[in-house]
Amino acid sequence: MSRFALEPHYQAMMPLVTLGKNIRTAGRLEPALMELVLMRASQINGCAYCLDMHSKDARAAGETEQRLYVLPAWRETALFSERERIALAWTEELTELTSHEAVSDALYEQARQHFDEDALVDLTLLVGVINSFNRLNIAARTIGGSYKVGKHG
Repeated sequence: MSRFALEPHYQAMMPLVTLGKNIRTAGRLEPALMELVLMRASQINGCAYCLDMHSKDARAAGETEQRLYVLPAWRETALFSERERIALAWTEELTELTSHEAVSDALYEQARQHFDEDALVDLTLLVGVINSFNRLNIAARTIGGSYKVGKHG
């Protein structure tokens, strides 16, 4: 059961919504990669609402079910490109922060081989946005399962 509804507070969330839109329209990250990042962070955080939303959006954008099924075990499959693998590792390290040194220098060096500085900043901001939305939905206990494709900000 939900604790509180987020819809009446949509205006307060607009900076996050706008940031997400700005990252998408900048075009430095591929739409499929962004959906994988949004899914992976939401899996780690256990946000049912965001998993429902982003799995449906990913499928609507052409993502395969197979890649979504194996996403939690992405390291053990050849279904993801090197750029996607780096983005997923970056997402995991940022989402699971355990210290100020959690995002390793080795991963940063790999990321810089696949992302220019602007794209890496966009990727980092995207991870921050989804982690914020995950936390909002988990705190509110927003129920997952009823999202309709294209209905978010």
